[in-house]
Amino acid sequence: MPTPLPTRRGPVLPSDSVGIAAQVFRDQAAALLAIADRLGREVAAAVDLILSARGRVIICGMGKSGIIGRKIAATFASTGTPSFFVHPGEAFHGDLGMIRSDDVVVLISYSGETEEVLKLLPYLQHVEAPIIALTGGANSTLARHAKVTLDVGVAKEACPNNLAPTTSTTATLAMGDALAVALIQIRGFQPHDFARFHPGGSLGRKLLTRVRDVMHRPLPSVAPEASFKEIVSAITRGRLGIVAVQSAAGTLAGVITDGDLRRAMEAHDDIRSLAARDIMSSRPVTIAEDAMFSDAEALMESRQITALIALDTTGAPSGVVKIFDVAA
Repeated sequence: MPTPLPTRRGPVLPSDSVGIAAQVFRDQAAALLAIADRLGREVAAAVDLILSARGRVIICGMGKSGIIGRKIAATFASTGTPSFFVHPGEAFHGDLGMIRSDDVVVLISYSGETEEVLKLLPYLQHVEAPIIALTGGANSTLARHAKVTLDVGVAKEACPNNLAPTTSTTATLAMGDALAVALIQIRGFQPHDFARFHPGGSLGRKLLTRVRDVMHRPLPSVAPEASFKEIVSAITRGRLGIVAVQSAAGTLAGVITDGDLRRAMEAHDDIRSLAARDIMSSRPVTIAEDAMFSDAEALMESRQITALIALDTTGAPSGVVKIFDVAA
């Protein structure tokens, strides 16, 4: 029978778990700050190397480092730096052909002595592909053969036995994110660029969607002389909590929201005497129907409102857009 895993003596109280978890956060945060304090010219050299490459950024790592490498490659690829992950083991069964001399290769090995990673060095030197090492072994074999070495060394792992890669993998991931963010800013990578690489997700939909694609129509509207009852009826039918007040010429005179109705009821004893022109906001916030939904969302958030009247190319109201119209 297999030997059972050792267990802690006595019950583990919920408060113990919370304290342990909190300490992991503190330990890893301290390790990241320590790395930040010792960053130097090597980071700029790595960024310059990637920017000057005519090819792609190839990420290689084994085990947990490989998992982190896949995430770094995905982040690079989605933010304008062509990149993909190559498994070191698979590289010796044909995948070495994916790596060319105009690529930059990021090799990840915390010890700097991982056998599967070091076996790549002769080929990379042969094709003259420059190497960026992410390692905790500043004097390791990997570091000695890299063009640029990024030190992700940590004092100890969060694992109580100082064995399981925990703080070291967090540090490696953070270094990859640091490179990606530096590249984003230097390249001037913008939200619309990001959206091109994420068309299928909710974020991509939000960044690529225009107001006209999601606005509600027909537009609930009333005339300036409409009675309180007519206003309530229009808002109820529209089910959007807002109604446009349109002049006889079709221009937007104002808007009335559920909130405007409540305030009118509180301020007037005889609401039956009120017309739309007496209740409406005469300077409503609007947006062009050709605008991006992301711009409409930002406008609504900044003005602390939940709906906008959309205007067509002639300036006439054409629909209503709500802040929840594209799923977050």
